[in-house]
Amino acid sequence: MKSIIKTLFLVFLLLHLIAQDSQAQKVTHLPVIDTHVHVSKVRPGSGPLCPWFLSNMPGADPHEKFGMGDVINSDCLDPLPAATSDEELKNEITGRIIDKNITMVVFGDPGIIRSWMAEVPEGRIIPGISPGSLTVEQFRDSLESGFYKYMSEVAPQYQGMSPSDMSLDPYFAVAEELGIPAGIHMGTGGNGMTNINNPRYRASLGDPFLLEDLLARHPKLKICVQHAGYPLLENMIALMGANAYVYVDISGMIWSYPLDDVHEYIKRLIRAGFGKRIMYGTDFMTWPRMIETSMGVIEHAQYLSDDQKRDILFNNAARFFKLDKSQFDWPAEK
Repeated sequence: MKSIIKTLFLVFLLLHLIAQDSQAQKVTHLPVIDTHVHVSKVRPGSGPLCPWFLSNMPGADPHEKFGMGDVINSDCLDPLPAATSDEELKNEITGRIIDKNITMVVFGDPGIIRSWMAEVPEGRIIPGISPGSLTVEQFRDSLESGFYKYMSEVAPQYQGMSPSDMSLDPYFAVAEELGIPAGIHMGTGGNGMTNINNPRYRASLGDPFLLEDLLARHPKLKICVQHAGYPLLENMIALMGANAYVYVDISGMIWSYPLDDVHEYIKRLIRAGFGKRIMYGTDFMTWPRMIETSMGVIEHAQYLSDDQKRDILFNNAARFFKLDKSQFDWPAEK
């Protein structure tokens, strides 16, 4: 009799533990898609970062020292700490993917991408690839492998080139042929970046109108203008109005530029009728809490309805990448 009672007790305890584990794994957050995540090895010495650190951009003197330390501000009440190792970064990001029900569109080091993918449910990481130094044939082979789903981040602006430069055209032609969307950097590079480490960068090459020739040559190419062409808002609106296959992500600007200006930029895009084509993104690099900071900009925006928030945080990207919404985790109804 005692053995039966003991067995029943153990069974009860096991069921209780299983129930607790199930409760712990219950999805509590609506799904989110971060369309802009950089994946690389942690750079030693990266310091903390204040959100919206470009709220103050003083000038400098060309005869005095001026570097990243003069731009990356950490003098605020609660700066974002940087990850200190590759393992810490992986744990911080994959933990957020699971806990906050995030799907991330990533590009960068393929080895690190695969190591992150091994830690999260299938489909939670969507890899992208930029042409970089690849030949057109190598780029085609990479896309045809099926591993990569996004041509990103294409950033000719940093090389002093227009996105419509003909040297890039064969790569965009491959993406168009294979039905792969492209993410193109268009926007500011930060305070004084030309003076610090990007002498070929040209602000004028972030003009969204420079995409028109590319789009005319590739009418079936769907693109995301990354960083939403900030701060060239009016041209961004005009381009989107003329081209129905153009979306934007609000990465980078969402945590770096003055918050009031960020909100005004998003609000203006909404007022212009493009609420279904704005996608959430972080432009994440090495500060894990940047995820919560960036999501909070949208979640706490009083000028956005609940539906508009869901469009920006999830629905628009799901449509852009042709994802099946039924494959995402949804919180159980109360």
